Amino acid sequence: MFTASSFDSNASTVLNLRRLFFLRIISITGQALAILIAIKWLQLPLQVLPLALILSALTAWNLLTWRRLRQPGEITDWELFIQLVMDVLALSGVLYFSGGATNPFTWVFLLPVIIAATILPKRFAWGMAGLTVACYSLLVWFYVPLQPANMANMSHSSNFAQHVFGMWFGFVLSAVMVAYFVAGMANTLRERDRILARAREQALRDEQLVALGALAAGAAHELGTPLGTMAIVTGELEQDYPPGRDKALNQKLNLIKDQIARCKQALSVISASAGEVRAESGKLVSVQGYLEQLLEQWRQQRPDIKLQSALQGDDAAPKMLADHALTQALTNIFDNAADVSPQCVEMKARWDSNELVIDINDRGPGLDAAASSSVGKTPFSTKKQGLGLGLFLSHAAIERMGGNVTLFNREGGGVCTRVVLFLSGLSAGTV
Repeated sequence: MFTASSFDSNASTVLNLRRLFFLRIISITGQALAILIAIKWLQLPLQVLPLALILSALTAWNLLTWRRLRQPGEITDWELFIQLVMDVLALSGVLYFSGGATNPFTWVFLLPVIIAATILPKRFAWGMAGLTVACYSLLVWFYVPLQPANMANMSHSSNFAQHVFGMWFGFVLSAVMVAYFVAGMANTLRERDRILARAREQALRDEQLVALGALAAGAAHELGTPLGTMAIVTGELEQDYPPGRDKALNQKLNLIKDQIARCKQALSVISASAGEVRAESGKLVSVQGYLEQLLEQWRQQRPDIKLQSALQGDDAAPKMLADHALTQALTNIFDNAADVSPQCVEMKARWDSNELVIDINDRGPGLDAAASSSVGKTPFSTKKQGLGLGLFLSHAAIERMGGNVTLFNREGGGVCTRVVLFLSGLSAGTV
């Protein structure tokens, strides 16, 4: 499955190949016209048969290019480079039979270098510069003279030889300059386009978060009353069925009461402003203390799930803010892991003075191509009744704190969700 950025990249390469196709038509027509003028008007004794064969082969190659444009599939940079290589080889053949380096049209070698430097990565630009310099250099010594036989000695006069050398040296210098400067500018433009694409994706996700925030605020307002009613009814049932009368039912009522309290806490956070949430809902704690508290809280919420944990880090790590938004984000990741792997969930955390890395592992079915490209970027869920908001909001909350989340398949099955947090951004100095 293509992402938006890969789709844009392939569309760009298809457009570039289509431009090369039409440029080659112009090139073939121009070369054929130049050969015709040289024979009819300048009366130069050119070898028509090999020139015709070269242009015919180039025409056949262009027809294959047209067929390739009509086929589905991604067009790579290597394909574009091979297209330009074929043009250089065909041009070298035409120049070989029409005077070699003495032909005034040898400057055309510079066009493939400019094209490669503009549309391809820098290594291809340097490769094209090397190829054209090699072909031009060979044509200085090996070629069929352009002049008639009785004027052949002119090509070996010292002045004309210096002229040819000057043309060759100028081309080499131009090719190197184009490969270096134009390729650098083209790379800068491509990097700018990638940055703009990421900015557009971030803006789109921010718009989705704003919309979800508005919906969440409305839902918080609407759910307050039914939750209050449920809390009252649960309290009355606890009084009617104390542990001495029905211990199992009382335990279930306690569980329902805890879940109602959790919902109320979440709704109170939603109702608060973004600035108040971070300032009022957290306190400075040690990294290990925060993780132990998080694990204990989640074990109480999901007592039926076996959770294995391993904490390892530097005792001198800075303290961090026990941010409720971070706790909620990590809890969502734990819940997703437990839903697909109820038999076992693993949490491994390690930290130093700079960063905290948390791996949350499951043994579920793993990620397919669609999930890998969508998870965290848009609301996405593989569960029948899931809304796909958990991981989406977790990604957004953690990235807002300067961290990042990555998901990848584990050996033997399952997914590892890796959360990386920079402790400097969660310390007192930056809160």
